[in-house]
Amino acid sequence: MTKAHLLLENGELFAGKPIGFIGTTVGEVVFNTSMSGYQEILTDPSYKGQIVTMTYTEIGNYGVNSDDMESPKSFIEGFIVKEASEIASNFRKENTLDNYLKDNKIVGISGIDTRKLTKIIREKGSLIGVISSEDKSIDELKNKISGYSIVGKDLVQHVTTKQPYKFNKKLFHFDFQNKRIKKTVDNKKVLVLDFGVKENILRYLVEVGFEVEVVSAYTTYNEIKAYNPDALFFSNGPGDPRGVDDKWIKEYKKALNALPSFGICFGHQIIARCFDMNVYKMKFGHHGGNHPVKDLINDKISVTAQNHNYAVDDNSLEDKEFIVTHVNLNDNSVEGMKHKDLPIMSIQYHPEASPGPHDAEYLFEQFASLVK
Repeated sequence: MTKAHLLLENGELFAGKPIGFIGTTVGEVVFNTSMSGYQEILTDPSYKGQIVTMTYTEIGNYGVNSDDMESPKSFIEGFIVKEASEIASNFRKENTLDNYLKDNKIVGISGIDTRKLTKIIREKGSLIGVISSEDKSIDELKNKISGYSIVGKDLVQHVTTKQPYKFNKKLFHFDFQNKRIKKTVDNKKVLVLDFGVKENILRYLVEVGFEVEVVSAYTTYNEIKAYNPDALFFSNGPGDPRGVDDKWIKEYKKALNALPSFGICFGHQIIARCFDMNVYKMKFGHHGGNHPVKDLINDKISVTAQNHNYAVDDNSLEDKEFIVTHVNLNDNSVEGMKHKDLPIMSIQYHPEASPGPHDAEYLFEQFASLVK
């Protein structure tokens, strides 16, 4: 039987069984604490450059379906699970996890001690790793890891849209569910700068009443003006926001001074860069659906979905005309901010969840009200 191996840059070696595509892949190994939502994680463009470890023990038991995809393809570098379910049972199922991984050429490994791996990452921080289900020696795997890094790299170029497009899909609801979010604006166009946007973000923007048009992250201020938008949205995206060239930061700054704007995750960090705030790499980041965040404006605590390895330095906000609006209750890191004078708000976590709780979806209504 074919075996698979995971080798970390610190020398730790795990032996397991292959799942998905047979091959070799390299990436930054992180862990995600979500108990479900693996297909949303697999199709989140923010994971470009990373190999994801699922901490929940059994993955794949409800298969995959087209409704819950966050992008048309997967950008994840590799997938690690404790047990890949051989049975996929759900009335919405269209495919199995294993077949999806094979179809999208995603190399995976199962049958390893993911609890041990997670503890290593928590102690050492995010590590470069290589998964291989091919017949390769340890030295060959070490060579794959050598020199690999996504720090300071612009990964947006691999995930941003090549052509502008309009988006008009609404949120998926079962027939018995009531809508949780209100239509707040009419005939207002929001232009989405695509750093690696998740479709559920776009669905929420449509749900609150926006006309949504998505453009490349590499769009100049003059090009933005030509679309005649009422608002600007900075999307989530992969990797290090410091890797985006300064020339684009200058273009975004012009737009921020002219339009009501909202940023999520990577977009939040890009907005911080536009106002000369510092962004730093976290030890192992936040990835999962159970992070408590306090809204300092309304004194409300939400359980949130998160996926980021970088954060805004709160000390650098003090003289930049921004105030902190949200903090993470686990480590006190900055989770949200807003400008004191300009209509600009940003959030580090994912209010659209997918996967995760819906506690923070009110922020889309808040943005729509800001534009209105």
